Amino acid sequence: MSVLVYTESENGKLKKSAFEVASYAKAVADQLGSSVTAISFNATSNDELGTYGVSKVLNVTDDKLATFNALAYANSIAQAAKNENIQVIIVSSSTNSKFLAPILAAKLKAGYVPNVVAAPESASPFTVKRTTFSNKGFAHTEITTETKIIGVSNNSFGLKENATTAAVEAFNADLSDADFSVKSIEIDKVAGQVTIADADIVVSGGRGLKGPENWGMIEDLAEVLGAATACSKPVSDMGWRPHGEHVGQTGKPVAANLYIAIGISGAIQHLAGVSSSKTKVVINSDPEAPFFKAADYGIVGDAFEVVPKLIEKLKEFKAQNA
Repeated sequence: MSVLVYTESENGKLKKSAFEVASYAKAVADQLGSSVTAISFNATSNDELGTYGVSKVLNVTDDKLATFNALAYANSIAQAAKNENIQVIIVSSSTNSKFLAPILAAKLKAGYVPNVVAAPESASPFTVKRTTFSNKGFAHTEITTETKIIGVSNNSFGLKENATTAAVEAFNADLSDADFSVKSIEIDKVAGQVTIADADIVVSGGRGLKGPENWGMIEDLAEVLGAATACSKPVSDMGWRPHGEHVGQTGKPVAANLYIAIGISGAIQHLAGVSSSKTKVVINSDPEAPFFKAADYGIVGDAFEVVPKLIEKLKEFKAQNA
């Protein structure tokens, strides 16, 4: 069974998730005795994919596909899969991939399993491990369809170098006007900041900060750590921060390597949305805050005293190790 991986890019640059799904695809290909082909849309360079085991790249350079379009991208990937005789397709767990994958599955009559956290447990029958019940449990799911689509949970597999030479070929699917029936009218992006989806570290604030005028403390800590900023639902509901920063079960899910919650008590919906993060740290003045039960590390204290000292110590550490 040949393996195809959809690698995401932004502004012509491959995202970190592209290398993680490529690493995962290589592990699958090794199990199947096959090789990895990637499909890339408008990336300026795809050479680095070879570092993670991709031996062939189908490079799409259609100007009409410069902006993500789930239907057109799905049709392009479906045509590539048929041309390359692909039976396993790997995607990430980004918002775009979760939009695209069900459409692709319908076109290829494929089984789609999202939130996969490990390489397949078995190639025959084809079985994968995925998170369920808001990351409270695991399911071992067998995919019986001829074509299989796997959505890899962010930061679950990691980057694994397996260097080879990636041969890049031009590829443009035969698309019609119907493939562009759904269009993006406007896309707002925050410039100059790490996004929640791509961040290894996320610093998040809650009502304990007492007002939007105190948010500079969160931004300062995030800047020192090279982190993204986020917030709890009440903070976005009150208009302190934009809804795009709201993380949790009803907002954006977070699967960072480090998640720092400041002044967030830990409602069950918030905890469910950040439970995939590998290390969780909470700073809260209430020792009974539910977040302490879910956190790996906790500091009971006033955030207005703790966080400035933490920023100071981190700056000193960075200066000593510069």
